[in-house]
Amino acid sequence: MPPTIKLMKTLAKISFAAILCASPTFALAHDEAHNVVETYAEIAHLTFEDSLITAIELQDQIDAFLAEPTEANLQAAKDAWLAARVPYQQTEAYRFGNAIVDDWEGRVNAWPLDEGLIDYVDASAYGLESDTNPLFNANIIANKEISINGETLVVDEITPAFLSEKLHEAGGVEANVATGYHAIEFLLWGQDLNGTDAGTGNRPATDYSLENCTNDNCDRRRQYLDAASDLLVSDLEEMEANWEEDGAARKALEEKSEAEVLNTILTGLGSLSYGELAGERMKLGLLLNDPEEEHDCFSDNTHNSHYYDAKGIQNVYLGRYERLDGTVFEGTSIAHYVSHADEDVAKELRADIASTMNAFTAMVDRAETESYDQMIGEGNAEGNAIVQNAIDALVKQTRSIERAVAALSLEGVELEGSDSLDNPDAVFE
Repeated sequence: MPPTIKLMKTLAKISFAAILCASPTFALAHDEAHNVVETYAEIAHLTFEDSLITAIELQDQIDAFLAEPTEANLQAAKDAWLAARVPYQQTEAYRFGNAIVDDWEGRVNAWPLDEGLIDYVDASAYGLESDTNPLFNANIIANKEISINGETLVVDEITPAFLSEKLHEAGGVEANVATGYHAIEFLLWGQDLNGTDAGTGNRPATDYSLENCTNDNCDRRRQYLDAASDLLVSDLEEMEANWEEDGAARKALEEKSEAEVLNTILTGLGSLSYGELAGERMKLGLLLNDPEEEHDCFSDNTHNSHYYDAKGIQNVYLGRYERLDGTVFEGTSIAHYVSHADEDVAKELRADIASTMNAFTAMVDRAETESYDQMIGEGNAEGNAIVQNAIDALVKQTRSIERAVAALSLEGVELEGSDSLDNPDAVFE
């Protein structure tokens, strides 16, 4: 059963003795500072809780599909995967500043992946070998033996423990993504062989049928999908608990000074906005006109993933989160700090965030007739412009975040960069 949704909580009391000893040049009153931290932590908890709820629904739909592997049940599992991406992507605003999230994130949302590690691929589109990944075509679903760093493993059954402890990032190669949303996405959709033309992956439901198996090894493919969905739920249970009142993530915030808390929040927002989303997830693919660089590449859901990343930044900055059931949590946010420190900077940042959301809404609207991988295709001037407009909005937004950092006289805020933005020529070297 999904966890109980707690819309209103009695928020834990945090001792701010340390906070008041190390403040930025402008500091809020004691109670307001307390409320900013509580709002930040509670939005994290509610967003991860919604992510867990949707992951459990995905798990249930996968179980129903494996019990009766029809096309209709496969579509229901796909729909559940798409729904699960909505709250999860909004949690990414908590990356880059919170070590507990950064250390964990690769288990659930690592990308891009060398899908030949997992299952069959079309070699003409995928390739036969890789100079950087010995497991490029290992296909653990088809092969019960796998060699990792010279050690031969016999894998009679594909289990959550095997995926998380042995196969994920095997050999120290980040592209060996064996767990999380994107591994499940590949198992549900299969390769997208359409390039920058219309169409998603088109895996048949019979890939999971024991009676009418297609593409062989249906029993092991079933094991993999089942194990990956179970693992996703358990990973999200762990992170949701970390943001509860006595959770490790909240305790980590309690130990920080006021300036360190602001540093954490703004590092996360600025790094996601600039280096990660504008750079690695968007500009790189646009420079290369490469559909392999889109985030949700098997399902063609990238436009939504990007939109909800941007939405997560807005949530945290404004201290407002709309839950899956439509209820809204609101509280004192970091925007209060900025508005008290420099009202002009505060107005500019609010306006930039609104402009960013408008640019991403335009991308989502275009995706009704043209998918993201088509938008970034070579020669598609209009589609390229839609993506570039969103990138430009993120960059401008980030500059306003930097001005907010300066207005608060914070030190040590280091935002993630990206060659795609900072040194685009290096992309082609």
